Amino acid sequence: MEAFLISLGVVAVSEIGDKTQLLALLLAARFKRPGPIIAGILLATILNHAVAGLVGSWVATHVDPTILRWGLGLLFIAMGAWALVPDSLGEETGVKDATTTVDILWITTVSFFIAEIGDKTQIATAALAARFDSLVAVVAGTTTGMLLADVPAVYLGRLATEKLHGPWVRYVAATIFVVMGIVTLMADSLDNLLKP
Repeated sequence: MEAFLISLGVVAVSEIGDKTQLLALLLAARFKRPGPIIAGILLATILNHAVAGLVGSWVATHVDPTILRWGLGLLFIAMGAWALVPDSLGEETGVKDATTTVDILWITTVSFFIAEIGDKTQIATAALAARFDSLVAVVAGTTTGMLLADVPAVYLGRLATEKLHGPWVRYVAATIFVVMGIVTLMADSLDNLLKP
C-alpha cells in the first residue's frame, strides 16, 4: 500500500502544470468529448508507466544495492530540481482534427504516450519501481496520480489549471522529490539507528 500511495502522491503533485496536463487541456478544448480523451489518457499512461516500471524493476534486480540506493537518491533530488522548471506544450504533439470516438481515443493515446516519454512522471515511475518491490502497486499509483491531475483538466478546462497552477505547486512537487531522495540516501543510516 505504501508503494501505491507514495507513487500516487508524487505523480499527482508533479503532474500539475506538466506538459501532459496541458495536452489534456488542448485535447479537451479541441474535441469537447471527455470520455474518449480520458480513456486515451488511461491507456497511454498504463502502457507508458508499465514499461518504465519494468525498466525500474530490472535495474533494481541487476544493480548493486548500494549503487542503486545512491543512484535513486540522487535521481529523486534531480527530479526535485526538474520539478521547479515550468513545463510548456510545444508543437510536437501533432494533434489533428478528429470526428469519431475512435479517432479521439487513438489521437489521445498516441499523443499522451509520446508526450510521456522522458517526462518527469515516467522517470519517477521507473525510480519508484526500482525503490519499491511492487511493480503493480507503483504503476497503479502513478496511473491513478496522472488521472487525478488530468481528468479535472479535461472536465474543467483552463479554469482548473488557472486555479491550481502556480509556483507553489512546483515547490511542493520539488520538495516531495528531494525528501524522497534524502530518505533514500539515508536508508542504511536510518535502518542502523532503528535497530535495538
